[in-house]
Amino acid sequence: MTTAMRAAVLERPGKFKVGAVDRPQPRLDEALIRIDRTGICGTDIHIFHGRYAAEFLPMIPGHEFTGRIAELGPHVKGWEIGQQVVVDMNIGCTTCYWCRRNEVLNCPDMQQMGINIDGAFAEYIAVPARLLIAAPENTPSEILALTEPLACVVRAARKSRVTFGQSVTVIGAGPIGNLHVQLLRNIGVAPIIVTDINQSRLLMAKESGADIAVPPHRLKEAVLTATQGRGTDMVIECVGDSTLYAEALEVMRKGGHLAAFGLTGPDDEIDINIVQMILQENSIKGSVAGIGEDMHDALTLLTHHRIKTSPFTGAEFPLDDIQTAFDTFADRPDDLKTQIVM
Repeated sequence: MTTAMRAAVLERPGKFKVGAVDRPQPRLDEALIRIDRTGICGTDIHIFHGRYAAEFLPMIPGHEFTGRIAELGPHVKGWEIGQQVVVDMNIGCTTCYWCRRNEVLNCPDMQQMGINIDGAFAEYIAVPARLLIAAPENTPSEILALTEPLACVVRAARKSRVTFGQSVTVIGAGPIGNLHVQLLRNIGVAPIIVTDINQSRLLMAKESGADIAVPPHRLKEAVLTATQGRGTDMVIECVGDSTLYAEALEVMRKGGHLAAFGLTGPDDEIDINIVQMILQENSIKGSVAGIGEDMHDALTLLTHHRIKTSPFTGAEFPLDDIQTAFDTFADRPDDLKTQIVM
């Protein structure tokens, strides 16, 4: 096997270089994955524009990927060359307090593929074999590449303990907002209220299961009308805008929950009335990525067709055109997901 591969290196914010780099060699407990395709995540867009993880550039981004095992380290057992897999992109130390509690994202030594170490906008990636998840052979790669983003949504629902009959407002009808809507519909949430500035994405949210889809200037009225003036039990912010977080608190009922999901800038803040939060027994919980069992659950939902995937599989670019894929991303709001095909 050749010792080189093609990869897209983000040399600096806004600038990819596609070319030959050293192919990673799997360590004793690692597997080398030949990547089929990798989705572009909102986090990748933040990295591309230098708003997140810029200190790790130059780097190969990309973490929403699927592929097949190309090589196995000598200590890896139970896997076969050519087997189709998805991968948990979060690498914890496995022994610290947080890893023992399945809170890998808080591990002091955590590494994330495509965020602070090289990722999957490349032909190959070496990963710890313990993070491999077997994927059914009859599931197309464009569907499998949705496992990681769906796992993030699964974890957010799990952490917020949302359940049937509760009302939820989803702020942002982009790819993650759409997945939230679909999962909430599966759970039995009602009503589901979605807001976005883009009319076509509001229509897609309705098609995905939202009961009400309105532009921002109509949100508060719609929420109060749908909840007898209370506000929704939960609000999920999926955009990453501090002003929208403030608006989320305004449409949440007393005793409600704010699921903080959208990634803001490192210095963004909102004002919170502490006494009001105490007296009303409100809560806020952050959630950023799917780990462990979240990945397995997401894969199960996808392979059993619980998620409508067609809105996510219409836009794909070859690796050589990754610069164009990123440069035109904001101009293609109807493409809920863009995937890079190796």
